[in-house]
Amino acid sequence: MSTAAIPSRKLGNSQLDVGTLVLGANVFGWTIDAAQSFAVLDAAVAKGIRAIDTADTYSKWKPGNQGGESETIIGDWLAQGGGRRDKTLILTKCGMDFGDGRKGLAKAYIISSAEGSLKRLKTDHIDLYQAHVDDPSVPFEETLAAYDALIKAGKIRAIGASNYKADRLAEALKVAKAKSLPAYCALQPHYNLIERADYEAALEPLCRREHIGVIPYFSLASGFLTGKYRSSADFGKSQRGGGMAKHLNPRGLRILAALDAVAARTKTTPTAVALAWLVARPGITAPIASATTVAQVDDLVAGARLTLDAAAIKDLDTASAP
Repeated sequence: MSTAAIPSRKLGNSQLDVGTLVLGANVFGWTIDAAQSFAVLDAAVAKGIRAIDTADTYSKWKPGNQGGESETIIGDWLAQGGGRRDKTLILTKCGMDFGDGRKGLAKAYIISSAEGSLKRLKTDHIDLYQAHVDDPSVPFEETLAAYDALIKAGKIRAIGASNYKADRLAEALKVAKAKSLPAYCALQPHYNLIERADYEAALEPLCRREHIGVIPYFSLASGFLTGKYRSSADFGKSQRGGGMAKHLNPRGLRILAALDAVAARTKTTPTAVALAWLVARPGITAPIASATTVAQVDDLVAGARLTLDAAAIKDLDTASAP
């Protein structure tokens, strides 16, 4: 499996080089089956992608699924050997509500969740273990102590937070320092050209000040920023199509027009441009984006490698101003 390099980029204060793109695995076992997922994974690694993001709950929302399907597919892929584990960083999460009482960031639950993920992933360690959602019912000291135990056991290498508000992330960092416990080195927020206001208001300055790596999810706004949804007639193009109506407003159409213009100038695609805008944003480490076909992997990699000039960034900033 030869690799073509995408730019190197360390995740916050960690030693994890995730590059400028993280492959999202939320579609594995949901919109694509194991064989299709394997093809996407092989193509991603061959093109230089080295970080894969999943979660223990993916994809419990699909009828008939229990959760853990994405991790299981990744584990089966890793088990094929060929250096797959050595060439990839595995990022997963815990704490999201399974709907049956399993949820939260209590110490015992985190440790049992990690063991479950390790078993499904067929690996002896997780490179980045993330709190999927905040859990205000559990003291940060208890949560961080659980991660500390897992790090000391060699089962996880670094920790991150997902969906945290700025005040809570700041408090978690403060407790980690005061108690000499592991600190979050990464944040996974909802952020893209459509969704800018929440992240930029308070999280962005905090993450830049504290050198927290940022790996935003929904980087392509569930596909809207690819340009394939331009009217209600396009909603049937995917299972996510019905959710696009909220973006088909003057601002959304203005963003698509700016993406089209920059894509034409750079001889690439709106997908690549939307990802490149994130890569260029100060403080962002790497966007997370998923692919359901090998062809889509090419588009994602193009975005990871594309460098936008100041004029292109200004045009996109202006069109997407919150």
